[in-house]
Amino acid sequence: MNAELKPRATREAYGEALLELGREHDNVVALDADLSGSTMSKFFAAEFPQRFFNVGVAEANMMSIAAGLAVSGKVSYASTFAVFATGRAFDQVRQGICQPNLPVRVCASHGGITVGEDGSSHQSVEDIGLMRMLPNMKVVVPADFNQTYAAVKESYAHAGPMYIRTGRSKLPYIYPEMPAGLGSGADVLRTGNDISIFACGIMVAKALEAAELLAQQGIDAEVVNVSVIKPIDVDTVAASLEKTGCAVTAEEHSIIGGLGDAVGEVAAEYHPVRIGRLGIRDVFGKSGTPEQLLEEFRLTAKHLASLADQVIKSSK
Repeated sequence: MNAELKPRATREAYGEALLELGREHDNVVALDADLSGSTMSKFFAAEFPQRFFNVGVAEANMMSIAAGLAVSGKVSYASTFAVFATGRAFDQVRQGICQPNLPVRVCASHGGITVGEDGSSHQSVEDIGLMRMLPNMKVVVPADFNQTYAAVKESYAHAGPMYIRTGRSKLPYIYPEMPAGLGSGADVLRTGNDISIFACGIMVAKALEAAELLAQQGIDAEVVNVSVIKPIDVDTVAASLEKTGCAVTAEEHSIIGGLGDAVGEVAAEYHPVRIGRLGIRDVFGKSGTPEQLLEEFRLTAKHLASLADQVIKSSK
């Protein structure tokens, strides 16, 4: 992590990258469900009002409109909170976007519990699982500002639908330089031999912190940023599992249907090992500050390091 760069939210990267795409491509259109100030699509709206559509609090309609624009030759970017993009509009995303395999990017902000005081009604802990189940849908959960910016820019050329999850909280920089793109979808950020830590989104920074805590105990942890949950980078994940012989996953999402299950599926098919999963354990969120909620749901570096230690001991 680069401490010299001021932390920034991944939703800000979406807003800036979307604006740049609008300047580069006349066929880029953006839609929002009355939350452009929060999703950061407001920058695109200000510069390209003729290509921006605020549909109001009508998320299902927004997805259908985005699909219609895509059929007409546009590349659509539809933004709202993750809980609304995947919950309220699931049928429209499934039927209108994924089945015809259209170039619609569902760019959902405020993913996870770090929405904070808005509470469980606005905290999406199921969105990755919902989108991951849909045929044709690519699911991306970037780790920092730079990776989010690169993912949005790269998304323009993607042939089918894509789900990009961003967040409200400011995150440290994992990538001090702008990456060329998402690559294979899984980056080994720290090599190690004793255990693999697979993380996505805000938990990547915490995984690197946990690796430092484990190093103080003489445990050599490998940290892998799995930014593309689907299609998951089987080669990188399987190679790490084979190398270390055990793993933990960390995600700001339910342990059901998200990164933990995706890594577990790779392990089951290619290299079975003991895996511990750190995430929301089949409950809804609560109201509180992001820091309080991360502690409440044990999404911290110390809890991740503790789980890793337990998995190593139980694997021997």
